[in-house]
Amino acid sequence: MATTHAPTARTREKPSGDEEATADLKLGEFQHVPTLTLSEARVLINAVIDHRKARGKVDETETLIKTQDYLDVFARFKQKENIEAVERMLAAKEELERFERSQLGSLCCETAEEAKTLIPSLTNKISDQDLQELLDDITKLRNFVE
Repeated sequence: MATTHAPTARTREKPSGDEEATADLKLGEFQHVPTLTLSEARVLINAVIDHRKARGKVDETETLIKTQDYLDVFARFKQKENIEAVERMLAAKEELERFERSQLGSLCCETAEEAKTLIPSLTNKISDQDLQELLDDITKLRNFVE
């Protein structure tokens, strides 16, 4: 006799938009929206908080604190000069979408193969050699200056 078990999870709703970060990058309404690396987001959020503290208007919610903690852990670059240098390197790669550049700056992959595995839309946009050179330059900033 076969026994049936109750489902252990709710059924997942299908995403409402057509966003997809696969080999064919489909970001829907977000296709041409400026994006930030985690390091850039960290600098921006900290600047806003500092500004609000100076005006005495800080509402440190649990979400804000958790976001700051997350960015403190996962932002690969902490110094503003390094963040700007990485952004300049990535911005020079105009063949890449903003989303792809932000992902490269956040993930800090070691090899072109790793980058193309995590960001499949890079596959036909940039050669492995060019991508590896970019990743090596980003890694130099991360290892020697931070």
